[in-house]
Amino acid sequence: MATLVIAEHDNTSLKSGLGNAISAATKIGGDIHVLVAGQGAAAAAAEAAKFAGVGKVLLADNAAFSAGLAENVAPFVAEKAREYSHVLVASTAFGKNLMPRVAALLDVAQISDIVAVESPDTFVRPIYAGNAFATVQSSDAIKVITVRTTGFDAAPTTGGAAVESIPGGADAGLSSLVKQEIVKSDRPELAAARVVVSGGRGLQNGENFRMLDALADKLNAAIGASRAAVDAGYVPNDYQVGQTGKIVAPDLYIAIGISGAIQHLAGMKDSKVIVAINKDPEAPIFQIADYGLVGDLFQIVPELTAAL
Repeated sequence: MATLVIAEHDNTSLKSGLGNAISAATKIGGDIHVLVAGQGAAAAAAEAAKFAGVGKVLLADNAAFSAGLAENVAPFVAEKAREYSHVLVASTAFGKNLMPRVAALLDVAQISDIVAVESPDTFVRPIYAGNAFATVQSSDAIKVITVRTTGFDAAPTTGGAAVESIPGGADAGLSSLVKQEIVKSDRPELAAARVVVSGGRGLQNGENFRMLDALADKLNAAIGASRAAVDAGYVPNDYQVGQTGKIVAPDLYIAIGISGAIQHLAGMKDSKVIVAINKDPEAPIFQIADYGLVGDLFQIVPELTAAL
């Protein structure tokens, strides 16, 4: 029994989530290999080799993998998967795009968003926006799995696995990368931040949303948003936390002007400490908050920022 974990990267460095997927693979048992498919991605492969528990890193260097297009990566992963009992990837946009294709090519059922491993063939995953958990047992010869990163602590970087170059890969000619716009920020990455400050529709407009910047600066926090704030155009959609956005579980989550719709709660209710600021004492967010403050956020947030 061996597990293949797919690494997400930008050809230079790894994206967050690989360490969490490796932790899930460790609980399954057996050998763990990491696949880094890219172009000129030796640095990312060397980074992957540092995770504890990894037996070997497979580096597939091919121009077809340079943009990480699922149309090119999926057939290659499906071919390699036949040598393994499990194939895992973090449940990010990359993983959610890749793994359904891999599962279809292998003619197996994908197991999505696992948060616990009961045994090598039995896994726990949230359903109904995280309000219930399903225990799923698979009889497929190859288990194709996406891992919810908040369900597993990242593996420590105390390893020293060997990196092996492997051939393969081809351009399927089905898609191409036309343009890439990368948002650069000095703030921590939202999905991996220890502190998150999120704003909702209660901030009323994008100009008011900027008042969260000073608070986030004091806490070295990432900034998030509810879907309502994103849909209203206050902030870009990469700020969105929730069922259709990013799933986060920081040490501290501060929800400001967020009512707490079930879709938003699904993305942040596993946070260690939740603080809610809202003028409506009946807002659903207070039902899961560790600390709740009822009042005018336009008065409270500047006072909190000044106190910090």
